[in-house]
Amino acid sequence: MASYSTPPKGWRAVLSGALGAGLILLGMLAVMWVLEGYDYLVDGALDYYGITGWDPNGLVGILFAPFLHGGFGHLMANSLPFLILGFFTAIRGLGKFFWATAIIILVGGLGTWISSPGVTAIGASGLIFGYFGYILARGLFDRSLVDILIALGVGAAYYSMLAGVLPNQPGISWQGHLFGFLSGIVAAWVLRRKRSAVTPPPAYPAI
Repeated sequence: MASYSTPPKGWRAVLSGALGAGLILLGMLAVMWVLEGYDYLVDGALDYYGITGWDPNGLVGILFAPFLHGGFGHLMANSLPFLILGFFTAIRGLGKFFWATAIIILVGGLGTWISSPGVTAIGASGLIFGYFGYILARGLFDRSLVDILIALGVGAAYYSMLAGVLPNQPGISWQGHLFGFLSGIVAAWVLRRKRSAVTPPPAYPAI
């Protein structure tokens, strides 16, 4: 007799991926909050480890800046978008999520370092903009109905974020937003689903 107590294998994989994505994102967010709590106790000393443009010592900040913030208000503003956009990035596979995150952090961080001489940038917003760009571009590059629907939904909900890539915004690293967004598009292209070439059937001469 067939058992209906467990979902089909395909759905189990989706649910497992969603659960894994949620746990990983919550873990990353917990690290941000712990670091910000410590940063508060040491009077913002961790902010030194942000991305300082054109400073060779500031290159190390490419790895640390996404997890550092300029105060609890800054972190609170980033927390929900990080969870939502990170979830929709990760739900299609944790392997691609880790690679996308690495590409966004490294490429986006390097772009921020090059374009922001003398400015120190911290915060997860570059990563958030990267996830946003990745989700939108993934629907375009993979041409999957699910990815297209996710891209349309996320784009409709967060289209106003695009204003964050415009220059001359006081107190905001628009360079981090811009290069985060662009690096997300790069990640979507690098990680796009490869399609195998279709071999045409052999042609036989007419008899």
